[in-house]
Amino acid sequence: MIRTAECVSPMHPDKMCDRISDTLLDLHLEQDPNSRCAIETCGGLGEVYITGEITSNAIVLRDQIVDVVKGVTKDNDIKVIINLNQQSPEIAQGVDIGGAGDQGIMIGYACNDNEQKLPQEYYLARELNKHIYTHYPYDGKTQVTIDDFKLRIVCSFQNAPKEMLEGMVRGWFSRFPEYMIESVHCNPAGDWNIGGFTADAGVTGRKLAVDNYGPRVPIGGGAFSGKDATKVDRSAAYMARRIAVDYLELYGGHECTVTLAYAIGYDQPLQATANCNGHVVPVEGYDLTPRGIIEFLELTKPIYKETASFGHMGCGFTWK
Repeated sequence: MIRTAECVSPMHPDKMCDRISDTLLDLHLEQDPNSRCAIETCGGLGEVYITGEITSNAIVLRDQIVDVVKGVTKDNDIKVIINLNQQSPEIAQGVDIGGAGDQGIMIGYACNDNEQKLPQEYYLARELNKHIYTHYPYDGKTQVTIDDFKLRIVCSFQNAPKEMLEGMVRGWFSRFPEYMIESVHCNPAGDWNIGGFTADAGVTGRKLAVDNYGPRVPIGGGAFSGKDATKVDRSAAYMARRIAVDYLELYGGHECTVTLAYAIGYDQPLQATANCNGHVVPVEGYDLTPRGIIEFLELTKPIYKETASFGHMGCGFTWK
């Protein structure tokens, strides 16, 4: 079976937007753990536009928002446009009584491919990206194709010479002797020095497969970054991952996929099932209300900027 997954570095334009949105979320949660945020960021070509909704007792000044943008982008001259409002009162009335902040389908997944319980092609692409990023902390992408035990690898990083990249890739994969490297494509369009917002635009939530499990596993469609935990597209996705890991340990076998579905303003899931090695069972023994998930996973803490760099799953958070 042939499988492929990719990962992008924290300085990729889309990831910078995710990081800005989640850092601003954390700034509000530090002062008010009950902050409700849905912060969207769009950036490119010397400008960043921040919009969305915030309902909070926290006081975050414009200068603080600008400092966050400059810190993430490493651009002291970037122009920042801010257009933020409060949460719609029609949405708030359902959340106030403990209901979900929106409808949606959330997928959780765990498998025994590696210690992070993630698909192996995704795991390899992400860990390789982390390794390259420690040497070249710029815009970059990695991609790994597994064809039985043969690997086809793509690695494109800003400011990284092709020959140096290829040596790093081959050296890093020497820790996996079970694989044979069939091909390595480093900077296949040529070495490049113009990246980030200077070269391209980015938007919050555009790297959903990277944020989740790679293309092998279906996703419900909701983005994570910039959203507080009353938004079930984030909190219930984390809970689904936690349940998938728990059920994999409980039932054994190779993989488990969990599906949760919600209606806006309603606190109980409309679907809560786990597919463990082809056998579907109901999810039981968990409080799956938004409030229950938030309490169980401790999601009012300002932890979110740490999730926005290299994916949300398998990184040691409370959802595992």
